[in-house]
Amino acid sequence: MRFTKSIRWRMLLWIALLLVLILAALDFAAFKIYFANSVAKFDGTLRRRVAEMSVAVFAHGNRNNDSPDAEPGKSDLDKAFLIATAQHLGQVGMEGFYFAAWSGPSVNESANRPDEIPRPQLKDRDTGTYARMRGTFREMYHATENGDLILVGHTLAPEISDANRFAGWLVFGSIVFLGLALSGSWLIIGQALQPVEKIGLTARRIADGNLSERINTEETESELGQLAGVLNSTFARLETAFAQQKQFTADAAHELRTPLAVLITEAQTTLARERGMTDYKDSISASLETVQQMRRLTDSLLELARFDAGQESLRREKVNLATLAEDSLKLVRPLAAQRNLQIRSDLEPMYVFADAGRLSQVVTNFLTNAVRYNRENGEIRIATRLQGDFAVLSVTDTGEGISPADLPRVFERFYRGDKSRSTGGNGLGLSISKAIVEAHGGTIEVASEKGNGTTFTLRLPFRPD
Repeated sequence: MRFTKSIRWRMLLWIALLLVLILAALDFAAFKIYFANSVAKFDGTLRRRVAEMSVAVFAHGNRNNDSPDAEPGKSDLDKAFLIATAQHLGQVGMEGFYFAAWSGPSVNESANRPDEIPRPQLKDRDTGTYARMRGTFREMYHATENGDLILVGHTLAPEISDANRFAGWLVFGSIVFLGLALSGSWLIIGQALQPVEKIGLTARRIADGNLSERINTEETESELGQLAGVLNSTFARLETAFAQQKQFTADAAHELRTPLAVLITEAQTTLARERGMTDYKDSISASLETVQQMRRLTDSLLELARFDAGQESLRREKVNLATLAEDSLKLVRPLAAQRNLQIRSDLEPMYVFADAGRLSQVVTNFLTNAVRYNRENGEIRIATRLQGDFAVLSVTDTGEGISPADLPRVFERFYRGDKSRSTGGNGLGLSISKAIVEAHGGTIEVASEKGNGTTFTLRLPFRPD
């Protein structure tokens, strides 16, 4: 796997990019502040020097040429500058300051100036004090109302060198901090992604066939712990589905094996010797009945498979549940009459949005079971009612009921209690009914007490008329 595809590397690169940008901005700001403070301290000294030299030069320059201190052939500025430099030249030479003074077209400069100094440009009668950078030199200048100007300068090479060293230490510290931060981030990200690796390993083992594997959910409060819980629940349902599928396949094979054995036996018996026409007809009739049983079984299996795959289409329309129940009652009344069963109905108009044919199949199955497992001269009660937002239909019989051991499994495929095994059937009727009701967004329930009968109840979303 390339590192660009790795979540850890991508997160680390993103963190590195953010840290580099933040540290670069902080270093730049720190360098600027450091250098600005150094220049500000130096500007204080320059400002003081400018003030001193201005007083010295222009105070002497304002003297008359008739002054006893005047020298023949010297201008006021020349004389003032000579007096000022005579007083400060020793200090200037030691500290590295240089001076320049302009009066009209004439200029006087100290001998230690670095090169020719350009005169600063000021507006008329601007007497402010200003600073400027000229290469590595810092200069401060001040002008009088008459346009005379004095400038004091000094090299900033030591301060620039100190600032560069400070910048180097900043970069070094940032690199060290970046390395430590990325190392810590690598460990933290690895620890955070460790559950993902465990989830991947567990999922791989499950994919290899070990469906009983589960993810260890130690940190159930974290997002990954919650994800592991959801995946464990999914794996559990998957294991249950595989187990049911395996059991379903085994039960289907078992159910088909018996009729196939009957067919083989009938064919072998018929072919063993010559028989009369009546014997052949009896054998063919028995084989036909067995084949029809197999067809019903395969039709039920196909129906369940379609519901499982979500391929069974429902033709939904507005259906009156009471009317549908009445139609189903017409089909089972002859069966109930054979066993002297009384049918009591309490059917209120209840409208649902459903496939009438499929829903009729469920109600007919309920009624058929109520007839089949009822006692002689018993009773069947069917009712519809509104319960909250659901239309409810219930079918109750007065039979022997279902044992507590069998009750939780009545909707399992091919499951039949001891009582029902003697009555025939393939054990798929209630499973198909449950699949139909759930496909409509409803629920199906059963309640029973041994010796007190059984009640099947279905609930479907109610649709007002």
